[in-house]
Amino acid sequence: MTTSSGSGQIDFTHWAIRLIALIIDSIIIFIPTAIIYFIILFVSPNFFVFGGFLVIPFILGILEVLYFVFLDVYWGGTIGKRVMGLHVQMVNGGKVPIGKAFIRNISKIYWIFLLLDWLIGVATPGADRRQKYSDRIAGTTVVQTGRALVGSTEPPPPTPTPAP
Repeated sequence: MTTSSGSGQIDFTHWAIRLIALIIDSIIIFIPTAIIYFIILFVSPNFFVFGGFLVIPFILGILEVLYFVFLDVYWGGTIGKRVMGLHVQMVNGGKVPIGKAFIRNISKIYWIFLLLDWLIGVATPGADRRQKYSDRIAGTTVVQTGRALVGSTEPPPPTPTPAP
C-alpha cells in the first residue's frame, strides 16, 4: 500500500481501511453497551421515559475511548486495526504512551467529534496525510504494517495448470 506522508496527496485507501477498522471496533463495543443498557432498563423500567435513550450514546462513547486507549497502548491498535493490518505508533516509530493515546482517541466520545476530527485531518495540510487532527496533536500516526485479513486487493496466486 502506498503511503502519503509528506507527499501532499490524500491516500483515500488508507482512510477507507481505517473506516472499516472503526466499524469493526464499534460493533465490538456496541455489544457490551447494549447489554449494560438492557440491564439498566430491566432494573428501572421508567429509565427510558426519563431520558434513558440519551444514555446509550454516552455509555458507548466512554467504552469506545477506554477500549481504544487501552488497546493502542498495550497492543499497538484495536482488534479492527489488527484485522485491517494497521498499527498505531508515535510519528518517530515508538510505542504510544497512555496520555498520547487518550488525546488521539478523545474524539471517539461522540461520533460527530470523530467525524470533525477526520474531516479537519483530511482537509488541512500536515506533515503526514494519514493523521486525523487529534493524531497531529498527540504526535501519533496509523501505519499499514501488513496485509489486511479481509478485503485484500492483491490478486490470488496463480493456480498451476495440469500437464496434458
